[in-house]
Amino acid sequence: MKIGFIGAGRVGCSLGKYLKESGISIAGYYDTEKESADSAAAFTSSEAFTSLPDLVSASSLLFLTTPDGIITRMWEEIRLLPITGKIICHCSGALPSDAFTGIAQTNATGCSLHPMLPFSDRFTSYEQLSHSFFTIEGQESAVRTVSDLFTGLGNTVCRIHSSCKPKYHAAASILSNQVVAVLDTGYRLLEQCGFSRDEARTATKELVLKNIRNILLRDCASALTGPIERNDIRTVQKHLDCLPPEDLALYQTLGLKLVRIAKQKNPDRDYTGLDNLLKK
Repeated sequence: MKIGFIGAGRVGCSLGKYLKESGISIAGYYDTEKESADSAAAFTSSEAFTSLPDLVSASSLLFLTTPDGIITRMWEEIRLLPITGKIICHCSGALPSDAFTGIAQTNATGCSLHPMLPFSDRFTSYEQLSHSFFTIEGQESAVRTVSDLFTGLGNTVCRIHSSCKPKYHAAASILSNQVVAVLDTGYRLLEQCGFSRDEARTATKELVLKNIRNILLRDCASALTGPIERNDIRTVQKHLDCLPPEDLALYQTLGLKLVRIAKQKNPDRDYTGLDNLLKK
């Protein structure tokens, strides 16, 4: 099996390097930006293709590692080429494999594979892929082949229903991207108290890490501490009084979700007053 990549950005570069380092044969890369294909090919000791048909011809498994908005357009070009027996796999977290409309008529098979990993750098993120969890959906034969490829490398691959992909990706975005917004909000409030950004990060490092560890080792309810868990209405009121409107809305939204978790932890405690306060 030879693997080709359409799109030489962070995901394509990382997957290619991971597979190459694991002894899998890589045909190379095609990208509309030639410099990107060149650098990805050099990084993975493979070939930079200037022609999409040439890459498709050289590959038995094609990964579309492009932005989501380009996947359908690229597929419209690929489906016109001889792809009988080939596997076409995109790596979007939100789109299902039915983005490959009419694939049955091409005698190719399709699937989507999504790694649960933030790809922050083209040339270093691959180092984390050996620990990455993948989700997959699509046509049975394609799913089986691609799943076997990654489980053979030691990864966990979980099947997901295509209808769940938007919700699945929203969950991944909340757990990864939106956590950044929560942390940035906290850092900004500390800056308003006289901390520098570096001091804010350093001061709260153990606080953040310990909470994450507790959630992962136990569960959300067991890990929850603080004024909402304690049903400390006076302290929560002080928080609400000092926050600007943008941060107030965030605090109230997340606070109501924390009340729900607190009720799970302390089912005999009456959180009605706190719940009403956060809904004002």
